[in-house]
Amino acid sequence: MTARNLFIAGVAIVAIATGLWFSLELATPPPATRSATVFPEPGELPQFSLLDQHGNAIDRSVFDGQWDLLYFGYTNCPDICPLTLAELAKARQQLTAAGADAPRIVFVSVDPERDTPDVVAKYVAYFGDANLGITGDLDQIRKFAKGLGIFFAKGREEGGMYSVDHSSVVLVVDPHAKLRALFSAPHKADDFVHDLPIIMARG
Repeated sequence: MTARNLFIAGVAIVAIATGLWFSLELATPPPATRSATVFPEPGELPQFSLLDQHGNAIDRSVFDGQWDLLYFGYTNCPDICPLTLAELAKARQQLTAAGADAPRIVFVSVDPERDTPDVVAKYVAYFGDANLGITGDLDQIRKFAKGLGIFFAKGREEGGMYSVDHSSVVLVVDPHAKLRALFSAPHKADDFVHDLPIIMARG
């Protein structure tokens, strides 16, 4: 075989191998989440004007620049709120220990009557550093929650105490303040550890 024929044969082999590689890549489906519902298209976060746990005025731009896990609840919640935040904190620890990016935890109070910035600050700090707590005007919280499909309603007051019924989903927000996925209850740290890298890898 001449040098020219060898060259042509080599080019053909490379072309075939490249075609096979692309075919395999296209045929291989992306990793699937096992708990999260990933939205086909990113959704816009509604605008709002609220306070963080330090009393600073914030708006939608507070979600720019990092991945976030967004949860609505209240500090007097007896069970689902602390359990959910504990699972989120556990997932963050596991992701960090594995060298993976870990989204910030964002807690939005649906009970601003009792959840002042100071109360929220102490509450979110219990579940780790760098968490964001949000409270403020009730109408603004309603606007923010409604725009995300989050329900909450104050229960009947008895002896100065009351509960607040609320949705228990955890929303995944990307660094462009876009809604990318949600996790439904019951929440388990292992599900977040498995699914979050897949969601975040999709950009």
